[in-house]
Amino acid sequence: MNLFPYNSGHLMVVPFKHTAKLESLSDEVYVEIMQATVIGMRALKTVCGPHGFNLGANLGRVAGAGIDKHIHFHIVPRWSGDTNFMPVLADSKLISEDLKRTWARLKKAVK
Repeated sequence: MNLFPYNSGHLMVVPFKHTAKLESLSDEVYVEIMQATVIGMRALKTVCGPHGFNLGANLGRVAGAGIDKHIHFHIVPRWSGDTNFMPVLADSKLISEDLKRTWARLKKAVK
C-alpha cells in the first residue's frame, strides 16, 4: 500500500529488480506486474467497490516519481465525485479509512 495515498486503497506494485528503467525489465517480470495488478484490482473491487481505477507509473523525478531509482506502478481506486478541494486549498488529503484497516481487509480478500 502507498504510505501517502491519493485515495483509500491506493496500492503499489513494485518489482524485486532494483531499476529505474522500464525497458530493463524482462518479459517475465512484465507478466508478473500485470498479474499482481489484476490481483490488487480484484481485491479492491471486493473490499472497496470502486467505480474505476487509475493505473500507471511515474518514470523519473521530472514525471513525479517520489522514488525515482526504483520503478513502481500505482493502482488507484476511484469513485464518482471522489475529488475535492482539500489537496488544493489545505495541502491535505482525506482518506476515508485507516490504512491498517484497509490493509487487513485487502489481505483477507487476496487469500
